[in-house]
Amino acid sequence: MCGIAGLMTRDGSPPDEDVLQRLASALEHRGPDGEGRYVNGGVGFVHRRLAIIDLETGDQPLSEPDGAVLIANAEIYNYIELREALADVSFATASDCEPPLHLFRRNGAEFDETLRGMYAIALYDPTSDHLVLSRDPFGIKPLYYADGSQGFAFASEPQALIAAGLVEPRINPQARDELLELQFTTGADTIFSGVKRVLPGETLVVSGGRIIDRHRKEALPDEYTPTAADEGEAMIRLDAALRDSVLIHQRSDVPFGMFLSGGVDSSALLSLMAELNDHPVLAFTVGFPGSGAHDEREHARMLTERVGAQHVDVPIAESDFWQLLPEIVAAMDDPAADYAVLPTYVLGRLAGQHVKVVLSGEGGDELFAGYGRYRSARRPWWLGGRVMRPRGTFDNLGVLRHSTAGWREGIVAAESRAASNGRTPLQVAQATDCADWLPHDLLLKIDRCLMTHGVEGRVPLLDPAVAAAVYPLPDRFKVNKGMGKYLLRQWLDDRLPESAPFSKKRGFTVPVGEWISGRGEQLGALVAGSPGIQDICHPEGVAKIFSSGGKREGFAAWTLLFYALWYRRHILGQLPDGDVFDCLSMAA
Repeated sequence: MCGIAGLMTRDGSPPDEDVLQRLASALEHRGPDGEGRYVNGGVGFVHRRLAIIDLETGDQPLSEPDGAVLIANAEIYNYIELREALADVSFATASDCEPPLHLFRRNGAEFDETLRGMYAIALYDPTSDHLVLSRDPFGIKPLYYADGSQGFAFASEPQALIAAGLVEPRINPQARDELLELQFTTGADTIFSGVKRVLPGETLVVSGGRIIDRHRKEALPDEYTPTAADEGEAMIRLDAALRDSVLIHQRSDVPFGMFLSGGVDSSALLSLMAELNDHPVLAFTVGFPGSGAHDEREHARMLTERVGAQHVDVPIAESDFWQLLPEIVAAMDDPAADYAVLPTYVLGRLAGQHVKVVLSGEGGDELFAGYGRYRSARRPWWLGGRVMRPRGTFDNLGVLRHSTAGWREGIVAAESRAASNGRTPLQVAQATDCADWLPHDLLLKIDRCLMTHGVEGRVPLLDPAVAAAVYPLPDRFKVNKGMGKYLLRQWLDDRLPESAPFSKKRGFTVPVGEWISGRGEQLGALVAGSPGIQDICHPEGVAKIFSSGGKREGFAAWTLLFYALWYRRHILGQLPDGDVFDCLSMAA
């Protein structure tokens, strides 16, 4: 896992060496194990490496005899099988990223069709003078680009493009409104004007600094109509897919562990990892002692004892929230105002002291239909059904100065794209979340919060084999008896009944509302007077939500606190110095 960046000039002149160095320096946290560089004509690549597979010969850029060059932020889990299929190729390394290079020579821009993994890949073919960018279908690994005065630039993080002077840190108002109302942003446009995402599964071909072609590989199978399978057959398919995915996601030349919440997804992961390893699995669980949040640490500890795993307790205090939030926000350059950034960041920091790779259960709710909004989406309106995310965070709170009426346009576009080829309402809801919520919130959070500590996050549930086994199944195998994830719960109940998979889902909560309300008056004044907030909010409205103590108002207050800190760091360029109160008190 790594950080990548590069530049293609329009006139073929060599990229500025200072620009390349600034790109590399800005991505150093993503790859502390080494740096690589490639310059040929008007193209320059930089690579920062976090060494996971092939520690000795896997440095990048990688090149092949005909001159094509690759850099990647990637784990290609089926690299062993791909090497066997490319038996006539003489490989120069043992790297998992070398097979895509040779597949590119054979298949051109469609080289990604057989890849199984998480990846953001950049390739350059000097023969055709084409730059190719490709991202995995679920969007697990990030990739951004900008078309500026110096040419076409790309990087693993927008802040690298800004640090290199390739784009200015200017707000995209539409994306900002999405962030405020949704807690994440949708589609290709980011919150930075002029910076775009390579979409999940998208491949771009660039020539002369301009995009000349693009295609997209879908994360979910084309078999949209639910397959006719009985529960026994479905269980066999699920077991085989899960076992295979977890097995190949453990391919690593460095130590690995897992994040364990005690919920269905991570418990399923724990069960399989314990079975597939001949040494105790290292499992990290977070909790919030002294708060009103549900604490799952004892349950998680019991499960680790049951399967013979090693448990690491990770407590988070209110003081950690105030002290760490500025540096967490600094890592979230593509912002997601998800309060789970706090535990993810703390888990990543501690895990980095023991391992370089962690597996986690993200994606289980999306593929197996765990959210309550999915059950609602299945029902007609006269039985309580409703569209997903019908109300924004600030609707009718009287806080914002401006209308955010267009905040749902990105969600509507994703829903429209998903509603095709005979998909059921449940499948449409799942596909909509996989298009935006999953890559632009949950996976983005994991990427930034772990990579800042030099830790790679892997998500075995988000695997093509798992998606193919689960997504086309009849709805009744996902939502049954008033519960989501029915089939996964049944599978887990057979393997690890101590996990109590059919107990009511509590959800994972962080007591940010409780902590904010305790300092509400002080925080409200500081946030209301902050740059970026003054222009968009009524100060009296800000003060009201910070002092309210209500659940909805508390979430709105958290969103504004996050945005105030984010604006200072990523628009004004202020480095985090001290705790939340220190940073909010800094002069603009």
